[in-house]
Amino acid sequence: MKKIVINHAPWQTRVAILTDGKLENVYFESHVKQTLERAFFRGIITKVLPGIQTAFVDIGQERAGFLHISEIDHDLTIKKFEETLQLDDESAKKPGRPKKLDIQEIFREGDPVLVQVSKEPMGQKGAKLKTCFTLPGRFIVLMPNIPRIGISKKIEDVQERKRLREIVKVNLPEGMGAIIRTPSQEQGEKKLKQDINFLVNTWQGIQKGFKSGNEVEKLHEDFELSFQVVRDHLDDDVEGIVTDNKHNQKELYRFIKKFAPEYSHCVALYDGQKNIFDHYGVQRQIDQALEKKAQLKSGGYLVIESTEAMTVIDVNTGKFIGKANLEDTIFKTNTEAAQEIVRQLKVRNIGGLIVIDFIDMRKDTNRQKLFRLFEKTLKEQDKFQSVVLKVSEFGLVQMTRKRSGKTLQQELTKDCATCHGLGYVKSIETDAHAILRKLQEDLKQAKGSASVTLHVNPTMFEHISSIEYDALLSLEKDSGANITLATENKLAIDQYKIEKK
Repeated sequence: MKKIVINHAPWQTRVAILTDGKLENVYFESHVKQTLERAFFRGIITKVLPGIQTAFVDIGQERAGFLHISEIDHDLTIKKFEETLQLDDESAKKPGRPKKLDIQEIFREGDPVLVQVSKEPMGQKGAKLKTCFTLPGRFIVLMPNIPRIGISKKIEDVQERKRLREIVKVNLPEGMGAIIRTPSQEQGEKKLKQDINFLVNTWQGIQKGFKSGNEVEKLHEDFELSFQVVRDHLDDDVEGIVTDNKHNQKELYRFIKKFAPEYSHCVALYDGQKNIFDHYGVQRQIDQALEKKAQLKSGGYLVIESTEAMTVIDVNTGKFIGKANLEDTIFKTNTEAAQEIVRQLKVRNIGGLIVIDFIDMRKDTNRQKLFRLFEKTLKEQDKFQSVVLKVSEFGLVQMTRKRSGKTLQQELTKDCATCHGLGYVKSIETDAHAILRKLQEDLKQAKGSASVTLHVNPTMFEHISSIEYDALLSLEKDSGANITLATENKLAIDQYKIEKK
């Protein structure tokens, strides 16, 4: 059973999803930083770059957002082409996109545009924008300018899919589309219609704000984090929604009473002395998810490492030796790893390209079983879209998973001030040799210096004076200068100062 645990503090809101006590998802919202994802803006085109088919849009943030041509909806493209190229009535009626799209014929600098943020700003990049809009509700996700109906793959019954499609199709305004979410299964037309009407009214308000405005402004933003998570995760598996804030408890109760009254009894207040995340073991599991190694119950383990290009996961048997033959031991470790990998991807919020090195198995039947199990687990437990390729000839499983926001590592950590994100530091011998080489260069350039003082960190002083002392004597002999080694506590181990007299 699932539990939604909410930690409210003056500086931050944190929400965790637990399944039988195990952390499945964790979300963060700073009360200082502004959350942009899913927000709608009235923006102004500031620059159009045809070389990369991208427009930069001022949305009132520190950095302009970027809108790629692939994120522009069909109707807007056609409309802009008609305006720019002044197409006659007959050519405008021709179906389909123009043969060759060019963003500089869609937008010009200074044009107002309605955009939605699809990805938060990251590093030096501004927010990623789109005009293919989505408005999430409890049962459906409204697509106000994409006339297409999609249904969650988790709804498998053919008749139920057909029923839901018909209900949504009848109640959607012309030209709009929707994605039917898993919680809509077995819901009546009345509830689905209420959800549709609420989202349509919201969309009409956004359009009205865009048309009446004449400057850059935010037109709409999603619910506060705890309401978002409850809306997206509330289903029959949820046994409790626990918050440590009395005001939040009352607001959540009202929210659920309105949208899903059958779950209003699940809302509870935690008033213990211990932090709610510590009480439910969430903090400990978050700390574990920041480590490279993830332990398996059997004694095996995963090693998870992320780079800019991809994430690599290695499966190891570790202490697990099994009770049967080697093939069975490896298969058991791999199947346990497959299920744990799905959980780790969710907890760490890992997306993009992922390569998994399962332990090599001899039997082709075992490889097929593993692949089917992994694919099934992803489908049943992970709401993000993913594509998995079969085991390669090198024994690797390649997959992609939809990115959404920051990873857990990006959210909670920064590059180490010493290694600058490398994950390792140079040995003291390497740093010592670099310092001595620099000293040698300076002595060659400063011919005739009678005395030179080399200032180093106390640990480096100890190393050079005990291990590299003969090297200093050789430098003195070759240069004809007197070299004095001195300590300076303010210097890092790889830093130095050369003082000449």
